[in-house]
Amino acid sequence: MSSDIDRQIEQLKRCEPISETEVKELCLKAREILIEEGNVERVQAPITICGDIHGQFQDLMELFRTGGMCPDTNYLFMGDFVDRGHYSVETFLLLLLLKVRYPDRMTLIRGNHESRQITQVYGFYDECVRKYGSSSVWRYCCEEEVLCVHGGLSPSVQSVDQIVLIDRKQEVPHDGSMCDLLWSDPEDIKGWSISPRGAGYVFGADVCHKFVHDNNLELIARAHQLVMEGYKMQFDRRLVTVWSAPNYCYRCGNVASILSFDDSLEKTFKTFDAAPLDARKIPAKAVPLDYFL
Repeated sequence: MSSDIDRQIEQLKRCEPISETEVKELCLKAREILIEEGNVERVQAPITICGDIHGQFQDLMELFRTGGMCPDTNYLFMGDFVDRGHYSVETFLLLLLLKVRYPDRMTLIRGNHESRQITQVYGFYDECVRKYGSSSVWRYCCEEEVLCVHGGLSPSVQSVDQIVLIDRKQEVPHDGSMCDLLWSDPEDIKGWSISPRGAGYVFGADVCHKFVHDNNLELIARAHQLVMEGYKMQFDRRLVTVWSAPNYCYRCGNVASILSFDDSLEKTFKTFDAAPLDARKIPAKAVPLDYFL
């Protein structure tokens, strides 16, 4: 692995981008390293501390000529690697390669420009599309994710990390975060309101947008509500309801859908109708159950 990394480092030192496949593999390796680091990293002196780079690749190389190349010099970069300069792609990927090759000699902390919203405005997104022909590389670098949950959000949960801590090995409680995640629904309101279902809440676009932003998500995917068309995008396409039971309760007449993502998180919806009648087997003693949609 180190030989491939060394080759890519030398290639990027010449300001030559690596392939899209190599970018994807690099981001996966870097994530494995970075996810093990804490919010506060203790580094030992001697160390060289660096400020904003903003895609000025030639000046980054001048920085290395001034301070010494990694691993000869122990570096800490304090964020804002991308945007505004002409070579954000090469700048960020070189620093990421050095992090993967020398994890104990290269410390990278996040700046305000290392976010999806900012990079779509100030250049990194457009540069990725221009140099690679699609937004895939930008997506790999930004680590966008999709949160899948049955119902919706909870006023008791502000981060995905809090969901990890829920004790799910229990009967569903009547209230609280676990109940909310299973019962809540999106609605065209502002903030939160008590759910008419009798459990959970309804929440508006402002709640969804804040949760997506704070947790670096691309999308929240959920089920729980009948959608006649099979799926429904809401809240500026940040939330989708997917319903996969066609002709629900054998009488609603709806179509169903499934949602697929490719390696670049590009979405594809596929809709389908109920199985034909001649393919169904109806139990001899079907017991009707009262239930709300």
